[in-house]
Amino acid sequence: MLKNFRGRPSLKTVLQASTVAGLAAAVLATGIPVEISRSYAEAVNVQSPSVPSFANVVDAVSPAVVSVRVESRIKPASDDGDGFSFDFNGRGFDDLPDALKPFFRQFGEQGHQGQNQQRRFGQPGGPGRLRPVAQGSGFFISEDGYIVTNNHVVSDGSAFVAVMNDGTELDAKLIGKDPRTDLAVLKVDGKGRKFTYVNWADDNKVRVGDWVVAVGNPFGLGGTVTAGIVSARGRDIGSGPYDDYLQVDAAVNRGNSGGPTFNLNGQVVGINTAIFSPSGGSVGIAFAIPASTAKDVVADLMKDGTVSRGYLGVQIQPVTKDIADSLGLSEASGALVVSAQEGTPGQKAGMKTGDVVTAVNGEPVKDARDLSRRIGAMTPGSKVELSVWRSGKAQSVTVELGTLPADQQASAGDDNDQQEQAQPPASEKALADLGLTVGPSDDGKGLAITGIDPNSDAADKGIKEGETITSVNNQEVSSADDVVRVINQAKKDGRTRALFQIQSKDGSRFVALPINGQG
Repeated sequence: MLKNFRGRPSLKTVLQASTVAGLAAAVLATGIPVEISRSYAEAVNVQSPSVPSFANVVDAVSPAVVSVRVESRIKPASDDGDGFSFDFNGRGFDDLPDALKPFFRQFGEQGHQGQNQQRRFGQPGGPGRLRPVAQGSGFFISEDGYIVTNNHVVSDGSAFVAVMNDGTELDAKLIGKDPRTDLAVLKVDGKGRKFTYVNWADDNKVRVGDWVVAVGNPFGLGGTVTAGIVSARGRDIGSGPYDDYLQVDAAVNRGNSGGPTFNLNGQVVGINTAIFSPSGGSVGIAFAIPASTAKDVVADLMKDGTVSRGYLGVQIQPVTKDIADSLGLSEASGALVVSAQEGTPGQKAGMKTGDVVTAVNGEPVKDARDLSRRIGAMTPGSKVELSVWRSGKAQSVTVELGTLPADQQASAGDDNDQQEQAQPPASEKALADLGLTVGPSDDGKGLAITGIDPNSDAADKGIKEGETITSVNNQEVSSADDVVRVINQAKKDGRTRALFQIQSKDGSRFVALPINGQG
């Protein structure tokens, strides 16, 4: 024991000895060694509230989702007879210096293995080699190998490969496609294998704000999962006559086309088809074909390889509030008939220009798209009862539907190729209240528009010089006096707008213009 200079133990020494003795006694008493260490701060550990996870949904549906690789036969730009195809400043292989030929031949003969065949630059040419031209997504809809994807994914393809989430590659055959709804069906031969598949959801029960999960192959990155919500229903993006998309706010990119969007029960609520993308990448707004539309189309494609649709043969446009006012309709709904094509079911049943279809078999028609979808979903040859508004009265027309021609154009103006050219002014009389100056047309049918006041409602509605007024309030006109007469009658009937039928090189359309100085 240490002592101080007087021979006595120091206080520090006494305390140390006492502490050690106490610890030793504790060890002897308990038999448990005591460790002496410094105290440190604990790592951050936040107890967060539990949130929903999509992991269970993803685990269940991922085996049913595939990447779709599309290949097409591309003919060589030049062929020297040995199958070597390239261009070197406009010269072929034979034009190369001899010193460079061995290098390029060796490069060409390295080949590229893909889809069970060797592709070599040095092989004989022929109709062209299979080269990748597109990639997208798809999903199994049956255990025997039927796959749903987009038409625009497969439309340019000659051969197709489905890549499963475990990396298995299977050759696929195109069963059928439908450009109008942008849907297609492929089939793989699993040689007796039963595939994991998914079912359609009832998208009528889908609400704005519901969680959804998109699984697909963006940028070739197979098995990618993103989540978002349904942000809108019934979107029209101008892609065709049957637009009725679900808008999904989720990260969907190029390559997701044809892939499914699932609800939290693992059912397909929609098929990813398009994105809103000013930059080319995802900004979080995507559009999916609803399951209710896809279900029937896919069933037809699986059965027959094609889709048969009912056909009226009338050109239609939406009913705006201005048009409704001009026709005396209480609300802006229904589909306005611009023309009934000669020899079509609609024309044979007596449908006329200016009719407004307000209901089909007693069910109200919301707008022109609604009429197109409902008629298209019906079986050709079936009879339908159309409620129409004609000349201020409700009437009924029974039509036996035809079959929509395969080459029928979707746009409203494609059926009329007649071109009207601007005519020199033949009349100085102006319809000042409407901002129009008109004159007789060459064929005596309608009135040529020879001048437009740029500050008028007519200009705001897109009426242009060189177009033709063929009727006003469904009454044919051939002079300015005819127009004034019809407008005066409309004023007497308490109308504030008149319905002008305008013919242009793009087709015919209706425009409602104010007739009492009201906008």
